[in-house]
Amino acid sequence: MALVICSISHRNAPIDVREQFALTPQEWPIALRDLAGQAGFNEAVILSTCHRTEVFCDTLHSHKLAAWLCDFHQLDVEQYLPYLTLYTDADAVRHVMQTACGLDSMILGEPQILGQMKQAYAQAQQTGTVGKLLNRLFQTVFFAAKTVRSQTAIGANPVSVASTAVKLAEDFFTDLSKQSALLIGAGDTIELSVKHLYEHGMRKFTFANRTFAKAQAFTQKYQGRAVALPMISSILAQHDVVISATTSATPILGKGCVERALQWRDNRPLLLIDLAMPRDIEPEVATLKDVHLYDVDALHDQVQAGIKARQQAAHLAMRIINQHVALFMQWLGTQSATHIIRSYRQESERMRDLELETALQALHNKQDPQEVLTKLAHRLTNKLMHQPTVALREVTLELSEQLLPDEVAV
Repeated sequence: MALVICSISHRNAPIDVREQFALTPQEWPIALRDLAGQAGFNEAVILSTCHRTEVFCDTLHSHKLAAWLCDFHQLDVEQYLPYLTLYTDADAVRHVMQTACGLDSMILGEPQILGQMKQAYAQAQQTGTVGKLLNRLFQTVFFAAKTVRSQTAIGANPVSVASTAVKLAEDFFTDLSKQSALLIGAGDTIELSVKHLYEHGMRKFTFANRTFAKAQAFTQKYQGRAVALPMISSILAQHDVVISATTSATPILGKGCVERALQWRDNRPLLLIDLAMPRDIEPEVATLKDVHLYDVDALHDQVQAGIKARQQAAHLAMRIINQHVALFMQWLGTQSATHIIRSYRQESERMRDLELETALQALHNKQDPQEVLTKLAHRLTNKLMHQPTVALREVTLELSEQLLPDEVAV
């Protein structure tokens, strides 16, 4: 058994290179069967996400894995080899555990990669390319990731402006499933914000954008309703949380508009989160009673605190990972010992049968039984002891060389 991983990721390749190696879920079984059909490749799992493509396999031909990956994608191996990284043995085990725990992700500690890895493992199982080695590896990896999540704060602190904004809303209202949100804009920041809100239980959304079709696109994913941008002044009072992130050169929400909304809300608090630059909400809004306004600068310190907390958690996570790497390598070592013992037993049985046949033939030829049995015992003992004796001598010699000083004083 020999674990090898071939990886191309955001660590060593730009997106235009990574996309050359990307595989759709429909292509995974084809690639898995193709690799498993290559001589010398016994097991295989393939992980392909927007940030990485990695091939995990049991092979003694690690140098051929990169060539196969390039050949499968009809790419020149010489051109793309600098972007590919090979991991073997304990380094491979450590890498896959770090990946599963989010320590190798663009956003430290993000949890999505673990789900993607479980999906890749399940696909390989279904395809029939998972054997004893990779089954044990991924079960160990999933357990290690669970331990890291439960014993560290690697994913507890938000590390993006959008996730920090949603955490702020959750702390402010406690139960987001009872609140409603107005999201102004249609870019990546709004996409990420509504995704986090949805994951935290919120289901009442209104999407407003200058281009109505873009606002409608969000309703197809998260339901809710879409409105044109000029309507926000008339519906503002219906919402508890407002997150705005447009590219407008002038403010979208003014003090007067928010003041009128508060009158309709009977002074129920309103949380406004302005993620735009330049700002979408007039700063004077913050002076209104029952309004809580946060802009990008106000969230910056919380983001930095979250990053620092995750970095501290990552150190503890690595200690846990190293413990699991050691345990897995011990198991792998026992598998090698089991193979050696099995081979030695088979060879011993073969020698026994040959010597027994020779002894029986001697007895058939009327030779002295005592002499025949003595020779049988002598030859069999010598043959059985030869291989262990040679191995012990080699180990003793290696130990003695390690104990000798580099220079012997005269």
